[in-house]
Amino acid sequence: MLKINNYDSLILRNISFELQNKNLIILGSNGAGKTTLAKVLCGIIPSLNVFIEEKNPSGIYGDERAKLINYIPPKLEVYDDFMSVEEFLEINKLYSYKSIDEVLRLVNCEYIKNKKCKNLSSGESQLLLLSSAILHNAKYTIFDEPTSNLDPQKIKNSFHILQDEDILQNKIIITHNLNLAYKLGFDILFIKDGRIAFNDSSEQFFSDANLQLFFSDSVKKHDDNIVVNL
Repeated sequence: MLKINNYDSLILRNISFELQNKNLIILGSNGAGKTTLAKVLCGIIPSLNVFIEEKNPSGIYGDERAKLINYIPPKLEVYDDFMSVEEFLEINKLYSYKSIDEVLRLVNCEYIKNKKCKNLSSGESQLLLLSSAILHNAKYTIFDEPTSNLDPQKIKNSFHILQDEDILQNKIIITHNLNLAYKLGFDILFIKDGRIAFNDSSEQFFSDANLQLFFSDSVKKHDDNIVVNL
């Protein structure tokens, strides 16, 4: 179980929820506090209010922490200019039985294996982060905008990976892609002005009434998809 209880900061207010072997989508406008929440949950921002399997991630280190939770940032940052994709993935291969070659085939980017990380495009970097998460295979993986900078075909392939219960364990996904969130069907946590404004099923969140409440006239359902109402 992942649990946060009454967390307060300058950005977040009275944040409390529990996850028991479930996936979750975190939604909210720019600046609502989504990434801050992700960093609190994984212990990057220390807090005594968070527990994963009854352990506080801020107080454990090394293998013990790595087995519990992994945070995948929205942008790849590699400080070694000479590090290759294969070397980066070797570092991240922890608890998955899959090989690096298997994972690169899964994300449909085998061709980047021998590239230098610094030479990847923004989309290729995003797929490298997804690959690293699969190879890490923590109990909980938090993705911060996992489909940003991806073309439609790669978004679709990433969707199927994120949807597959056999590839990763428990997933927490921060995204602005409402159609991705809708199609995944995971429970929704919506943050507004640093507070939880909604925490329930996808079906309830994507009702016409809630779409109007949270997004006004900016989005709509069309042919069983959530689209921007331009």
